[in-house]
Amino acid sequence: MTEPTATCWADDPEAVDEVVRRRLATRAPAVADGPRRAAVTVSVLPHRGRAHVLVIKRSFAGRNAGQWALPGGRVEDGEEPDAAAVRELAEETGLHLEPTEVAGRLDDLVTESGFVITPLVAVVRRPVRLRRDPREIHSLHPVPLRRLLAPGVPRWKHRPAGAPLLQLPLRHDMVVHAPTGALLWQFREVALLGNEVTTADLVQPAWTHT
Repeated sequence: MTEPTATCWADDPEAVDEVVRRRLATRAPAVADGPRRAAVTVSVLPHRGRAHVLVIKRSFAGRNAGQWALPGGRVEDGEEPDAAAVRELAEETGLHLEPTEVAGRLDDLVTESGFVITPLVAVVRRPVRLRRDPREIHSLHPVPLRRLLAPGVPRWKHRPAGAPLLQLPLRHDMVVHAPTGALLWQFREVALLGNEVTTADLVQPAWTHT
């Protein structure tokens, strides 16, 4: 039996939940080691009746000021990365995950700034009310999964030297690069489309290296 195309189910949080769990259950995420660890959550949630993924804009002070990101932060001493991702999501956005809403993991990503980022994936079907922490987050942006799957997303910017640069144009004023773009790209390819891709060799722009 041929599986329906993504555009048939990408708006439906229940259908997305089933697809994402099935696809993440069939692969072991790549794990990396490093002294500086962080964790983020790729959060799928209902917004205006359709499935969206939550992207944030960091506050204009501190690390990664003003950058597009996923909710997350440092893993504390003695803390597991999954627990850190859930804690940071709650602290930054007010979204408290139920254990059953955690769908799996993507590959650890080593950044040019020396962090190992562990990406958790969660799918929330229930209505949620987000509440940003203004100390950490300038704004919250639910992006339709349909947009993440649209033609032209991702796009690859070729450079005179070196590998092409990944860009995710998710809105007219939102172009997301690695490392956040790398995590969203792997979520798109692996969890939504069932393609096996790696983020290990993706170029991270110089302005993300802090």
